[in-house]
Amino acid sequence: MPTLPAQTTAIAIKAPGGPEVLVPEERTVPAPGATEMLVRVRAAGVNRPDVMQRKGQYPPPPGAPDIPGLEIAGEVVALGEKVTRWKVGDTLCALVAGGGYAEYCLTDETTALHIPKGFSFVEAAALPETFMTVWHNVFERGALQSGEWFLVHGGSSGIGTTAIMLAKAFGAKVIATAGSAEKCEACRKLGADVAVDYNKEDFVAAAKQATGGKGVDLILDMIGGDYVDRNFDAAAVEGRIVQIATQKGPKVTIDLRRLMLKRLTHTGSTLRARPVADKAAIARALEAKAWPLLEAGKVRPVIDSTFPLAKASEAHARMETSLHIGKIVLEVA
Repeated sequence: MPTLPAQTTAIAIKAPGGPEVLVPEERTVPAPGATEMLVRVRAAGVNRPDVMQRKGQYPPPPGAPDIPGLEIAGEVVALGEKVTRWKVGDTLCALVAGGGYAEYCLTDETTALHIPKGFSFVEAAALPETFMTVWHNVFERGALQSGEWFLVHGGSSGIGTTAIMLAKAFGAKVIATAGSAEKCEACRKLGADVAVDYNKEDFVAAAKQATGGKGVDLILDMIGGDYVDRNFDAAAVEGRIVQIATQKGPKVTIDLRRLMLKRLTHTGSTLRARPVADKAAIARALEAKAWPLLEAGKVRPVIDSTFPLAKASEAHARMETSLHIGKIVLEVA
């Protein structure tokens, strides 16, 4: 059993605000509960929910740390008494409810996944939150099937790049929206059949043109706002729309006649506040269905940039420029 320090460096949120409120701070190293493990973090993914938490718009669920960070990769250094799947010294990546921006972080054993063969800690840290979100919402809630048309908004984001790759791997035809010619080209390189620059083109018209007027079978939307009614327009009869965020706002005006006439299904979910058992079920599905693709080299996370843990504020500033393509990851010394 390694000797553990009493204190650890973590990134605290001084007060709601801009990236500059993220500051390194000394915290007590947490002790694992019965089914938890303490992980020496080597890399942590940066996600939009972290930005929302920093701004005071997405408080951690009850019992979760106030430190941001929802996905980590590292080594197990201590075990709760009921842990059976892992041992000290194992390397893993894991979905956590918070606390990832730190040298040490707790995870329940069931929401941890083995690191795919050949993956670095940085690449592994880019997997849990993004891949679990995409798997659950595109393939479980959205029921995407081979041969169907799939539209993903924010195609160059961490979620978007993952959704493009997984949808193509399972035989779907993909339309992605993105905000520049460079980002559209990145989406096409990942396999998107059609990439739409939303600053210059109407994604509804593009979707209808690509599908011969039929519309798309499934839409993954992280935008909200006026996109919701436009999604209804772009969807095919019996189409499905899955909502995972509302970057343009949660309050919308929609024409319900489209929903009724097309017999649409509009659903949505969040991941962070879900029970551990729900997250564990998604993790097991990923291990069975998506991890073989990663280990075969057919799918690999797109890493935009890395930052040292102490410069988490710079990582957030990068995310808020929206210039990134793929994942932003913190490296922990």
